[in-house]
Amino acid sequence: MTKNGTSSHHSPWTGMVPVDDTALAVTDTGGPGTPVVYLNGHVATQGYWRRVLAELGPGWRHITYDMRARGKSKRSADPNSFETHLRDVDAVLAARGVDRALVVGWSYGAFLAAHWASRNPGRTVGAVLVEGAQPDDWLDEAMEQRIRKLFRRLSPIMLLLRPTGLTPRMSAAQIANSNIELGKLARARNLGPVLDHITVPTRYVIASGKSFGSKGDEQERHRATLPAVAARNPHITIHPKVTSTHASILKKDFRAVAAAVREVAAPGRAKVPKT
Repeated sequence: MTKNGTSSHHSPWTGMVPVDDTALAVTDTGGPGTPVVYLNGHVATQGYWRRVLAELGPGWRHITYDMRARGKSKRSADPNSFETHLRDVDAVLAARGVDRALVVGWSYGAFLAAHWASRNPGRTVGAVLVEGAQPDDWLDEAMEQRIRKLFRRLSPIMLLLRPTGLTPRMSAAQIANSNIELGKLARARNLGPVLDHITVPTRYVIASGKSFGSKGDEQERHRATLPAVAARNPHITIHPKVTSTHASILKKDFRAVAAAVREVAAPGRAKVPKT
């Protein structure tokens, strides 16, 4: 690994990485380019990144994986702990021999990317935070009950879809608890210091409109917290807002995500496309 984060040449590899009581399905495109690890949304799989990977092309070393109990990864006794998922980032990079990487996260994965970049400045080329890691005190008792009710109601549908890999192998209570844990992590007093301690080039890519389960302007209120974050930390910038929604951003505005990756890898030299 060179100082600028470019890896030595590796052949493409797809397989299972054993971690604790589970195994993660990992894909590594190999090659000599800068390693980029992609961190998924809460119930998403690595396939969601395919358009971003295609847009960036083979000049990068793309590393994607399914989180515990998602996609092709195995279940574990602890499939919904944020700290567990954070340690899994280290496990995947260690298994693939990567010392320094650029982290890209969408939704839940943006929180993981922000925490990982904040804790590992010497190992992080940069970070791209897509529709997540927004410090906002949105979780209260009423919201907790709303989250639990939502996933109880969706449980029969999720069970039907589980064999397809489109929904995680987790109970409704586990999924709800994981979302509630994220709400606590998102509180300004918790997430603010994490973002303030980021010392590598970091770019937010934000969407428009609602997200799954949100009402009214809730999602826009989350996004409205970001200018203050960028004002406090000169390493953080905000990409021009895109028109796609939280759920569709990787599908419809993958070019904006790819542009942000190029920008954090070479600050000041990448051109931001008009949106």
